[in-house]
Amino acid sequence: MNATYEPKETNDDMIKVEHLTYQYPAEAAPAIEDLSLEIADGTFVAILGHNGSGKSTLAKHFNGILRPTSGKVYVNGMDTSDPEKALDIRRTVGMVFQNPDNQIVANIVEDDVAFAPENLGVPSGEIRARVDEALKLVGMYDYRMHAPHLLSGGQKQRVAIAGVIAMRPQCIVLDEPTAMLDPVGRQEVIATVTRLCREQGITVVHITHHMDECIGADRLIVMSGGHIVADGAPAAVFSQVEMLRAEGLDVPATTRLIYELDQNGMDLPMDALSVHDCAAAIAEALKNKGINKV
Repeated sequence: MNATYEPKETNDDMIKVEHLTYQYPAEAAPAIEDLSLEIADGTFVAILGHNGSGKSTLAKHFNGILRPTSGKVYVNGMDTSDPEKALDIRRTVGMVFQNPDNQIVANIVEDDVAFAPENLGVPSGEIRARVDEALKLVGMYDYRMHAPHLLSGGQKQRVAIAGVIAMRPQCIVLDEPTAMLDPVGRQEVIATVTRLCREQGITVVHITHHMDECIGADRLIVMSGGHIVADGAPAAVFSQVEMLRAEGLDVPATTRLIYELDQNGMDLPMDALSVHDCAAAIAEALKNKGINKV
């Protein structure tokens, strides 16, 4: 496979949001109000929030599907309010949505992945290379001649991601891509986008309401009522258990277990997010108490 993705050497912002307000025409109150943030190039950022928090509205600003009511959104320095930049912005930021069936347009997997670059006017020989590479990156190359409707939900979503990758974006925004998937499909999708970020340097913005999908992110942003209510490393954000509960959100099962044990006299680190780290922390605490067997 040719290495066609080259991560940037700089730490520039891929996305910059300045005092963004967005109000849907039929709504009395803004969906997002005076929100500012920066997303660094090559990072994996998870955005968490309950329904109506504004997270999907924010995501749609990242490739110009929506334009600000007021404020500014910049993608790799390009103003999303500038209609002349719309095509370049959508080439830079690819979107993956909830239902993969809504993004699959062809009867053969490889034809579906080829659809976007064909519409961008990419030469046929280059399309062939892009399709093969994209399918290999998401682990679906062996299914290239299959009919998409015969695939599992997780496999369909990986094909949808491959279709976005074939456009050669610098950033992929996923708007609740696992909402319709079973646990296996969810795991497949998260593993795929994590690998794209870590190995290919693609900026990933993952919009979700599943706590456990945020554990491996570089940064976790929590939204509520069109505002950011928490922003930091996942371990730091999830340690704010009472704040998250007040916002109608839960925490990963590992954090919940450690929190409850701490409330009952244990002294465990709240940053043990993975199952392995959680088990190790509990085992160490029991050992320190002189309990060697559970």
